[in-house]
Amino acid sequence: MKIQNAFRLGLFGGLGVLVAIGIGAALGTLATIITYIGAAIFLALGLDPAVSWLERHRFPRWLAILVVVIAVLSIFTGLAFAVVPVIVDQTSNLVEGLTPLIQSLQDANWVANLQQSLPAYIDLEALISGALEFVKNNLTSIGGGVLQVGLGIASGAFGIIIVLILTIYFIASLASMKRGLYQLVPATKRARFADIAEQVSQSVGRYVVGQVCLALMNGILSFIYLTIVQAEYPALFAFVAFLFSLVPLVGTLSGSILITLSCLMFDGVPTAIAVGIYYAIYMQLEAYVLNPNIMNRAVKVPGAVVVIAALAGGTLLGILGALIAIPVAASVLIIINQVVVPRQNER
Repeated sequence: MKIQNAFRLGLFGGLGVLVAIGIGAALGTLATIITYIGAAIFLALGLDPAVSWLERHRFPRWLAILVVVIAVLSIFTGLAFAVVPVIVDQTSNLVEGLTPLIQSLQDANWVANLQQSLPAYIDLEALISGALEFVKNNLTSIGGGVLQVGLGIASGAFGIIIVLILTIYFIASLASMKRGLYQLVPATKRARFADIAEQVSQSVGRYVVGQVCLALMNGILSFIYLTIVQAEYPALFAFVAFLFSLVPLVGTLSGSILITLSCLMFDGVPTAIAVGIYYAIYMQLEAYVLNPNIMNRAVKVPGAVVVIAALAGGTLLGILGALIAIPVAASVLIIINQVVVPRQNER
């Protein structure tokens, strides 16, 4: 009888392992879809404060949702028709500006002149020939990589459309989703659970609004300053600053370094120095003035927790993880302060 019990235990244990492996494989296959859903819910929670504000001003919920959705679509449409053509034009100019640089690299006299300034044991022509031979031998794999990059860009554009559609659906059904979630909780604890859930939802929404405000401020100020110093591609670099600033903690620094190096390449040393000094001052302004006044009102998270959460979220889920790490940390702190700590005080 013991052998049979051991056999059954092993059988059910093996089946449990197989089921767990199957669930893990399914989640891995659906990782992209889950990411889209998570991003859409995140954005819906970020837009919900605007809907609630309109409701407080005597708008029916359906009309408030309609106004917010139309505003979001109008912003995307305006961006597509106003900013994107400028960025495309400046990007094409950027590519055209790279052509003389590439031609100068192919000039034999340039190679010979540079070789004279190098030590004798460095054979520059051999290095260039080796690099060209490597490209020639690996042309197929390089072409495949370029194709993968193109497919990744197309997939990213398709993903943005999917996330936008899901966000609209989630905004429209956010209230019913919350009510359905609350009904899963026992009636005796439902009010408390709903109160904490609403605080978490509001925290996430305020964080999204605050981060977008910081990114917009960085993009607008970057465009104004780069236009003043007569940088070559102000609209393109301002758009880069806006996109990078959406990523917390390291986004502004990474975008600033990229823009400064680009100005060094295309506008020369004086402009690059001026841009670098500007971003050094702006990052101090953002860290000690803008961020505390905007983000501390949205989510009250200690600085050490912000760093740890952003690093952990970025490692686990990439950019999406870095974006949602801070509101998740704020939500955990709300639960600890209002659930765990009171229970510990009661003992």
